[in-house]
Amino acid sequence: MAQDEENTLARLKSHRAELIDLKIAEHRGRIVKTTGDGLLAEFASAVDAVRCATDVQRGMTGREAKLAEDHRIRFRIGINVGDVIIDANDLYGDGVNIAARLETLAEPGSVFISRTVHDQVRDRLDLTFDDLGERELKNIPRPVRVYRVVLDGSPTPGRVAEPLALPDRPSIAVLPFTNISGDPEQEYFADGMVEDIITALARLKWLFVIARNSSFTYKGRAVDIKQVARELGVRYVLEGSVRKAGGRVRITGQLIDATNGAHLWADRFDGSLADIFDLQDQVTASVVGAIEPSLRQAEIERSRRKRPENLDAYDYYLRALPHAYANMPGESSEAIRLLGDALRIDPHYAAAHGIKAWCHEQRFSREGQREDDRVAAIEHARAAITYGTDDAAALAHAGFVLFIVGRDIDAAQNTLARALVANPNSALAHMKQGIVHAFLGNAAPAIEHSQTALRLSPFDSMSNEPKLALAIVHLFAGRYDDAISWASQSVQANPRFSIPYTVLVAAYVKAGRTTEARATIERLREILPGCTMQTFQIWNILGAERSATILSALKDAGLPE
Repeated sequence: MAQDEENTLARLKSHRAELIDLKIAEHRGRIVKTTGDGLLAEFASAVDAVRCATDVQRGMTGREAKLAEDHRIRFRIGINVGDVIIDANDLYGDGVNIAARLETLAEPGSVFISRTVHDQVRDRLDLTFDDLGERELKNIPRPVRVYRVVLDGSPTPGRVAEPLALPDRPSIAVLPFTNISGDPEQEYFADGMVEDIITALARLKWLFVIARNSSFTYKGRAVDIKQVARELGVRYVLEGSVRKAGGRVRITGQLIDATNGAHLWADRFDGSLADIFDLQDQVTASVVGAIEPSLRQAEIERSRRKRPENLDAYDYYLRALPHAYANMPGESSEAIRLLGDALRIDPHYAAAHGIKAWCHEQRFSREGQREDDRVAAIEHARAAITYGTDDAAALAHAGFVLFIVGRDIDAAQNTLARALVANPNSALAHMKQGIVHAFLGNAAPAIEHSQTALRLSPFDSMSNEPKLALAIVHLFAGRYDDAISWASQSVQANPRFSIPYTVLVAAYVKAGRTTEARATIERLREILPGCTMQTFQIWNILGAERSATILSALKDAGLPE
């Protein structure tokens, strides 16, 4: 359409009138509705639908054969059998939704069918089918087994005999960024940036990353993301472009879940060509920092759709994360249960040990300081260090726990430093460094690490932690308005996390805003019923003078002993 809108539209109408509509009628189908360049059709049987689809695709091959490849109109077709709801001139229901998802999954020129269709037609039509395995489709609660119809006995475009099985952890390919500036010099810049992104992502031990040599085989080619994912055996694909304009350059990137075509993340970066290498480093850090929480959330959602009998250690770990990230003792108990299931399957799972140590710390620090939680927190922290020697996330959680529960400052700082060596772009490691330095009263590194964490991952579900660290720094620097601002932002980032409320109360009291301090205490008691001064003895880690600032403010604002 972009190259020749008028001619393309005329050809599209011709294909409809001379081929598609006739074939639908011939095979006892009816067109329910049209959607611009697509349509929804209903058939009396699965056999009729598949016969119609194969006739249409074979007919399109002949009608477009004389045109150059990049000028051909090619259709995707998805077919499913299922109950539908008829409403005026439309159809609704999962039966329709699955057909639509199969259509988006298909390659141009192909026909994809669900297992329900395959079971009804495999012995009644002289066709062969490629089994593409179970696929997770957007907004469909359970995986769907997908088959490709083999047309005329010849390979479909992009067909592979056996699709690569997805690894047992999230997997990603970073494609070469497209240089759309026309400047060959930007080619080297774009390639170097992609190589840096691949290297940085490879530091994430929970992520399977396709090597540069495989990703770059697609350089200079127009690609279908779903086909690339099948050929490389990955779930996620990162693609982007580079455009030069004058003395500036713009880089765009987008992360796609290739199983359903969903865009998980997209951003753009602008900078001066004078600082081209600094810009390259900035983009690399920002992309990696943003991808980590985006992938993490996508994996959590995927795990929630799996049936309980199919869960493995990684799935139990994923299901535990939302409870752990709530950062509340009650939620942490459920996370501990799920992580126990994960560790029974894989006792050496470093990331699970790290999160479990953190959850026991939450219970110890804010739910009675029980000795069993203290011992368990330290035990799992040390296991995370033992099994996760180069796992930044496991080391970050372990270092934080050794500081809060173990009160071992040297071991904690050494472990957190190792986390940043393992992955300098780990937003989580910077968050934990920031909060530990804030507790220690080291204002400059607390600010530096917290701001770096927010720059790497501004929408992270854990962003309440660096905001809390900044609130603490400003509180003890006497900048009460800034402390109120950051503490309020921390509360907004995670309204169920109780600690920022206490800093907010202290800042209000110091600023002479007693009414707001008391109102904050009321909100605190709503999210944490029964809390008292004893609940927040975690602040004793600050030392007598600094802890008194917060604890006395809580008492003055009405928190009971």
